[in-house]
Amino acid sequence: MNKITVFDSTLRDGAQARGISFSVEDKIKIAVALDKLGVDYIEAGNPGSNPKDLAFFQHFSQGATLSHAKLIAFGSTRRKGILPEDDKNLQALLSANTDSVCIFGKSWDFHVTEILNATLEENLKMITDTVAFLKSHGKEVIFDAEHFFDGYKNNPAYAMQCLRAAKEADCIVLCDTNGGSFPADIYDTVNLVAQEFPSVGIHTHNDCEMAVANSIVAVEAGAEHVQGTFTGFGERCGNANLSALIPNLQLKLGYDCIPSEYMPLLTETARYISETANVSLNSRAAYVGRSAFAHKAGMHIDGVTKASASFEHIDPEAVGNQRQYLISEVAGGSAMLAKIQKIAPDITKGSPEMAEIIQGIKDREHKGYQYEAAEASLALFVRKQLGKFTPSFKLLNVRVIGERPFDEGRSSSARIGIEVDGKRVFTYAEGTGPVDALNKALRDALDAFYPQLNEVYLTDYKVRVLDNKHATGSKVRVLIESTDGKQSWTTVGASGDIIDASYQALVDSIEFKLKC
Repeated sequence: MNKITVFDSTLRDGAQARGISFSVEDKIKIAVALDKLGVDYIEAGNPGSNPKDLAFFQHFSQGATLSHAKLIAFGSTRRKGILPEDDKNLQALLSANTDSVCIFGKSWDFHVTEILNATLEENLKMITDTVAFLKSHGKEVIFDAEHFFDGYKNNPAYAMQCLRAAKEADCIVLCDTNGGSFPADIYDTVNLVAQEFPSVGIHTHNDCEMAVANSIVAVEAGAEHVQGTFTGFGERCGNANLSALIPNLQLKLGYDCIPSEYMPLLTETARYISETANVSLNSRAAYVGRSAFAHKAGMHIDGVTKASASFEHIDPEAVGNQRQYLISEVAGGSAMLAKIQKIAPDITKGSPEMAEIIQGIKDREHKGYQYEAAEASLALFVRKQLGKFTPSFKLLNVRVIGERPFDEGRSSSARIGIEVDGKRVFTYAEGTGPVDALNKALRDALDAFYPQLNEVYLTDYKVRVLDNKHATGSKVRVLIESTDGKQSWTTVGASGDIIDASYQALVDSIEFKLKC
């Protein structure tokens, strides 16, 4: 198998995405997770640009270590008109104390003259001087040729001169910085460059939804080094998505990207990074999304239960994901049977329990519940129907009060009483709304009995009005998504009272964590 070097830039390129702001602690956690997955390089930021990145590098230079990955400090070529040793950014790169650095330089003549306001010759000298300076300090140097594909289209001779100016670098990376290139152009250009330079890499952006495809054809054209982010985080439309690129290259095309024994950690890593970034992972994300191996149509479910390859391109467990059968009006009996057999393997299609469960689901869906998106509530319902469920606590009473004038952070309060194994607890909590107050009061009451619930927090809360002809008296359905940082699950409640519907979903979320 041909080795492909994986260069992760989540902590630098990913941090440039809208809505993402990593703390130093976040960056350290993500670096450890990426190292555990087996990526080769972790580009962690520019120590010359902000104190946060500098603090990150200090953490690892003062004793903390990674087992596999090399940390990369990122910066630019020297500024025009000064020597490398006088450039503060280059000095900051050295202060990061990493064995490897990545620098970017302009390779599009338009950028050189109009953005840098430099001459074409001066830009070449900036590239050569910077690479030589860093190599003289014993650094492994990766050179990112910024805007290379646009530069090559506009002035191919000069774009190639820029690469030759960086020829002493350990790897030359061709960047589709604007994300506007198509696979055919990428392939032809990378193939040409790879004939001249011994180590070529690819760095693509996703502005045309081509980043992963462009990275793959670059590898097929001779690139041995790929750059990207989990899960495609990045400026504008993002970067090449490593959670799709790695399995595409390794599982589909036979390249060696990460140690094969770590591939089942892919889904866990993608979800962990998304949670740490406080971004909901796209449920339809290839390989790692919750819907990546979810089947709804009856014919599809029947096919998968007989032979998974009939409707799945890989085994979900290969990337640490799970197969799901969605229960709905278009799902057949095979879907329900597969779910029931996870709890009670002896149940068959002809079992009386099977008919009772299906009828029970139909009755509850008529009342407003929906289990297609609430697998956790469905699992609990099946257990209850089979007599395999004992509640973890008993509700004694609950009272939720909304207050005016609304005070941000304390607009509602909740009082709740529960009983666990004969012991009664009564708690009071304030929240930004009635559901928040109810959730806090319930968690406080259960904390002494079930400390593992401290790992669980809500990531999404949705309310759907079911019969809006009754206006404010309409029945509502509440969906709550929860996570413990390792897995996510969704629960449902339905009622004419939004507090009651929310309470149902909250309780199911807690019970799923404790029982399943």
